[in-house]
Amino acid sequence: MNILHIDVSPRQESHSRQLSKAIVEKLLEVAPEASITRRDLGTEPLPHTVALYAGALASPATLAAPPKGALDVSEALIREVEAADVIVIGTPMYNFTVPSALKAWIDQILRVGRTMKSTPAGKVGMLRDRPVFIGVASGGVFTGDRANQPDFLTPYLSLALRSVGLKTQQFLPLQATAFLDRDQAPLAREKALAAIDLTPVADLRDGDAWPAVLSGAGRSYRDVRPAPGSVAPAMFSGTPQALGAPAS
Repeated sequence: MNILHIDVSPRQESHSRQLSKAIVEKLLEVAPEASITRRDLGTEPLPHTVALYAGALASPATLAAPPKGALDVSEALIREVEAADVIVIGTPMYNFTVPSALKAWIDQILRVGRTMKSTPAGKVGMLRDRPVFIGVASGGVFTGDRANQPDFLTPYLSLALRSVGLKTQQFLPLQATAFLDRDQAPLAREKALAAIDLTPVADLRDGDAWPAVLSGAGRSYRDVRPAPGSVAPAMFSGTPQALGAPAS
């Protein structure tokens, strides 16, 4: 099994990074032989949409014959998703929604004719479904009885992922991090993890749905880094701030 592990926060000790790491550790309890591909959008953010890429997506004609190199970053990121059996995303909530670093990844992944197609009923995903676990750290409270701020992150990210075919999603929120003392963080993280459902991963394992070459092999880690001087996909880490509160 291959786990694509994505972090978004620029802070190495962020709550979202620690939460995503804990999610991966839970997955490894079910599939200890899994390999892990790391993409760190927090420490090595992707470029935001540039003219060459935007021009390639401007019309059916330019999409059919894009300028040389225009889709290279997008294609590399999409292939990463295609190679994964499970995806783990650790992200903070910035100002009610996703950080721009995660939005840059989404903008490269959602591509008409490659990962989704337009139909009279709306966008239809073209990728194979696989479990996606999203750990969200927020300085405030956006869900539950004590919610006191809007949540545009969960519905947006859920729709974006479903638009390319990733429908099996679990959101694990770690809230009110602005009010957590350092020694309270582990307990809060455990409470967030208590809601995790590993059944989809166990089902994958039982169905032998991933390449046999990984089965029984020692766990391996692969960092995805751009070549020197390039703007190819990078890696990430960190945690942001919500509503101007201390970083989550």
